[in-house]
Amino acid sequence: MQFSAKNAQPVKCRSACLIVGIYEKHQMTDSAQALDSASNGLIKRLLRSDDIRGEVGEILLLPEFPNIAAERVLLVGCGTRNGLDERKFRKIIEKVATTLKEKRIKEAHCYLTELEPGKQDQHWRIQQMVRQLTQSLYSFDQLKAKKENRGPLKKLSFDVSGAKAQQQAKLAINEAKAISDGMTYCRDLGNLPSNICHPSYLAKQAQNMAKEYKAITTRIVDEAHMKKLGMGSLLAVSRGSKQPAKLICIHYKGAAKDSKGKDAKPIVLVGKGITFDTGGLSLKAPANMIGMKYDMCGGATVFGVIQACADLKLPLNVVGVIAAAENMPSGEATRPEDVVKSMSGQTIEILNTDAEGRLVLCDALTYVKRYKPDVVIDMATLTGAIIVALGSEASGLMSNHQPLADDLIAAGQQAGDRAWQLPIWEEYQGLIDSQYADMKNISNGMGAKSIVAGCFLARFTRDYRWAHLDIAGTASGMGPDRGSTGRPVPMIMQYLLNRAKKKN
Repeated sequence: MQFSAKNAQPVKCRSACLIVGIYEKHQMTDSAQALDSASNGLIKRLLRSDDIRGEVGEILLLPEFPNIAAERVLLVGCGTRNGLDERKFRKIIEKVATTLKEKRIKEAHCYLTELEPGKQDQHWRIQQMVRQLTQSLYSFDQLKAKKENRGPLKKLSFDVSGAKAQQQAKLAINEAKAISDGMTYCRDLGNLPSNICHPSYLAKQAQNMAKEYKAITTRIVDEAHMKKLGMGSLLAVSRGSKQPAKLICIHYKGAAKDSKGKDAKPIVLVGKGITFDTGGLSLKAPANMIGMKYDMCGGATVFGVIQACADLKLPLNVVGVIAAAENMPSGEATRPEDVVKSMSGQTIEILNTDAEGRLVLCDALTYVKRYKPDVVIDMATLTGAIIVALGSEASGLMSNHQPLADDLIAAGQQAGDRAWQLPIWEEYQGLIDSQYADMKNISNGMGAKSIVAGCFLARFTRDYRWAHLDIAGTASGMGPDRGSTGRPVPMIMQYLLNRAKKKN
C-alpha cells in the first residue's frame, strides 16, 4: 500500500473517499464543517436525525455527497472533543481500516490527522494510522492453493499542511512502514507450521537477511560448537529432536563509532526460538499442543526488529541472538531429574522438561556477554502464568536495571504495545534452589510462576543491564483468531527509535 502526505481542501479534493471525523453533541472537525457548508448543512441534518451520533468508532459511509470533488465521504465518530485519548484513537483507526476493507475502497484521503488524542503529536498520529491500516490487511495465505484477496485499498494520503509538516509526515510514514513490515515478517514466521519453520529454516532466513542488507552479517552456531562452548542447558532441550539446534546471531551495524571514537556498544536482543514444544518427556496434553508453533515468536520478533532497523538505517548497533530448537520426546530426550551444566558453569536440575524456554535462554544470555552489550533484552513466550496475570493486553516485564525497564514501559505506551513490570526480588530466588544442583528449572510452589522464570534468567544476567519480556499472552492469539500478532515488534522498535533520537 502506498502512503503519502499532502494538503487538500475538503471540497476540492479529488479522491475515491474522504475520511472525516465528527464529534458527539453535534460538534464537527474543521474538515467536516467545510463539507457541511458546501452541502448546505447535510452533516448537521444527519447529526440532528441521529443517523450518526459521533460516538467513538461509529461509521457512516455516504456514497453520494453534493457539491464536492470526491466520490464518497466516510464520517467517523470520534467521541467528545476533549475526551479523545490514545486508546480511543486506535479504536477509531481500527474501525476505519475494517470499513475500507469491507467496502473495497481503493483509494482515500484522510483528515483524521486533525484529531488531537491526548498529548500526541502529528508524527505519532500518522505512525499509528499507517501501522493499523497495513496490519488490518494482513492475511497468511502462503500455504493455500487459492490466495486470499488482501483488500483493494492501494493508496491512502494524509492531510498535512505546510512543507515542513509534510516532510515530518513522510518520516513518520517511513518509520511506520518499516515497523509494519517487521511485524509482517514476524507474523509470517510465527504462522508457518513447524514442519517448515524449524531451527535450520530460521538459520537460513538469517543468512538471507545478510545477503539482502549490507549492514547485516550473520553467524550460526551449530550443536558441535555449542558442545565446545559448554551449552549443556540448550543442548538438553534439543536432544529429543532430529532437528539440530541453532544459535542464530544476526549483527546489524548502523553505528560504527560512539561519541568517543570507539565501537559503539550494541543493544542485544535475545529471542526464544522453540519452533515446536511438545513439552518433551513432560508431555503436554494434545489440546495444549495446538499453538505451540508460536513458541518461537520471541525469535520471530528479533527477525522483525532487525529487518526494520536495516530498512530505516538506524544509527545503532544491534545484535539479535535466537536460541532455536525443538522440544520433542524420544529415547534420546532429557529426563525429569537430569542435571546439566550450563555455559555459565552453573548446574541445573531439570524437574520439568516443559519448562524448556529458560533452558535455551540461559545459555544464550551467557553467550551474549562476548558482545560487551550496552543492554540486553530477551523476549520469550515463557510462561502460561503470564496470560493468567495479564491476559493479552500487556507483556510481562522484569529487569535488573530500572532505567531500562522505565524506557521499555514508556516505549510500549507510545507504541500501544504495552508492558507491565513484575518484581524479581531476591526473596523469590529461594524457590528455585535445588538439593542436587545449583538451581532447578521450576519451583515447588504453585504461585509466582512467571516471576520464578524471570528469577531463573536473572542468575545468568548479573554482568550487564538486562530486561526480560514474557510475551506468551501478546505474541499470538488463540481461538477463532489464532495467529501471530507481530508483538512486541512495535515496543522494541519504539525503544530503539527513542535511543537513536537521543544519540542524534
